[in-house]
Amino acid sequence: MIDTPLSPIEISSRYEKDTRSDSLLQLKKISKKFSGTLALDKINFEVNKGEVHILFGENGAGKSTLIQVIAGVYQATSGTIIFKGSPVIIDSVRHARELGVSAVFQEFSLVPQLTVEENLLLGAETTRGPFLHKADLTRQAHEILEKLGFPLNPNDRVMYLSRAEQQMVEIAKAFRTKPDLMIFDEPTASLTNSEVDRLFKLIERLKSEGLGIIYITHRMNEIKRVGDRITVLRDGRYIDTIKVKDTSDQKLVELMTGRVIEKIFPHIKSLPGKKLLEIEKLTTDRNEVNSTSINVCAGEVVGLAGLVGSGKSQIGRACFGLERIAAGKIIFDGKAIFDDAAHIDELSPTRMLEKGLYYLPSDRRTEGLIMMQNVRENISISSLDLPQFSGSLFLNRFSEHSVVRNIAKKLALQPFNIERDLEHFSGGNQQKVLVGKSLVRDVKLFIFDEPTVGVDVGARVSIYEFIRDLCEAGAAVLLISSDLPEILNLAHRTYVMHRGMCCAEIAQKDISEKAVLEHFFEKKTGSSY
Repeated sequence: MIDTPLSPIEISSRYEKDTRSDSLLQLKKISKKFSGTLALDKINFEVNKGEVHILFGENGAGKSTLIQVIAGVYQATSGTIIFKGSPVIIDSVRHARELGVSAVFQEFSLVPQLTVEENLLLGAETTRGPFLHKADLTRQAHEILEKLGFPLNPNDRVMYLSRAEQQMVEIAKAFRTKPDLMIFDEPTASLTNSEVDRLFKLIERLKSEGLGIIYITHRMNEIKRVGDRITVLRDGRYIDTIKVKDTSDQKLVELMTGRVIEKIFPHIKSLPGKKLLEIEKLTTDRNEVNSTSINVCAGEVVGLAGLVGSGKSQIGRACFGLERIAAGKIIFDGKAIFDDAAHIDELSPTRMLEKGLYYLPSDRRTEGLIMMQNVRENISISSLDLPQFSGSLFLNRFSEHSVVRNIAKKLALQPFNIERDLEHFSGGNQQKVLVGKSLVRDVKLFIFDEPTVGVDVGARVSIYEFIRDLCEAGAAVLLISSDLPEILNLAHRTYVMHRGMCCAEIAQKDISEKAVLEHFFEKKTGSSY
């Protein structure tokens, strides 16, 4: 007898029958439309008390929309939400919190000018008469941070914290109330290994206290480590719910994409040519990089690894003119562009773009993209000075439209609409637009700073293949990444940063997890260069 695929109705029926008595949240046939676009199509989903339910899918699959419906950011167009046994209509984020639903979203909602304490209790301040009860606010902030074990000073201003520390503040905000259901959207994207361990211990404790947890991640290793069940979405539709212990990485990727991906990391040929970038004893103004020397050749991918805060990102930013330099020398394409001894400083983003160096920042929303503008405008905005876009007086709109459409097609933008505002795209497709900006110009050296943060496996494969194509076409690539598998599988050479200093250079034949990690925590002597 030949098995036939279950219809959506049969899948839905089977899923609803699996409901257990300890159910905390049930979503029944939830749909959500945006301006005629169906983002969610009759989704069924359930979270039980004391479980971590992974929500998995490609960027644009509907994960973010679904959790925003649960958290009160959006209201469903149709369908039913049952929370703690009763049907509810969650009409705002405040209402969700009052019900016992707290969310930690991928994009931070912090006020940089305020302190940690003020951000934690914003909107829930206690007063004494017409004045804030400062002592009580301080006490509450200390209690929240102490309970979570986060090493933060409540009086520090958020603008001066690292991204990892800001992530801790965002997580702590969610515990201002006592939630029954926690939502974590890519919570480890900015955390170090030790901070991830602390977060997972916290999640285990929450589970033991009976909280339900919805957890979104694109990191396959986290699924096995923290999840109980996993629900896969694709194109706004429910695909399947399975126990984590009963699945494999390959099966999840196939469910997520609807196709077989044989290799996530492509083989990249190494054809090193002339040195395009030479950094000699670079020290930044704030000493985040201290007397560091590296080089990158045409036709190779050079990795730059290290913990969050090791100084690796500051090297890329300094080369693009975003970080002030105190001392050292930078040579690009055979010419000194910075030399403190010779009083040479030609660094600025505009000049570096003109010279053929392109930097893709790790924080796409703050530094890389303009969310209120559409895809076409975002891709072309840094290249409007080029002849293909600019006439003597006016922009060549026809050429701009044609160039951007070709780039969007090459990067498989979903949905394929270059006139759509960027804020309405998923994180992965926003990242594709950020990458696409670099394709407009003639670039010799690409600096990718955390290129796959918040990006699903399918989009990662596209970005990795893009890096391969650039390298094999003769471009130089400096890959700055906290994702160790990227370094292990893509780099031809790797430098390891520790406390602002380059403590090792590892040749491709010697690159391994052990070889890289042993330099993460303690500065070594006698490195290979």
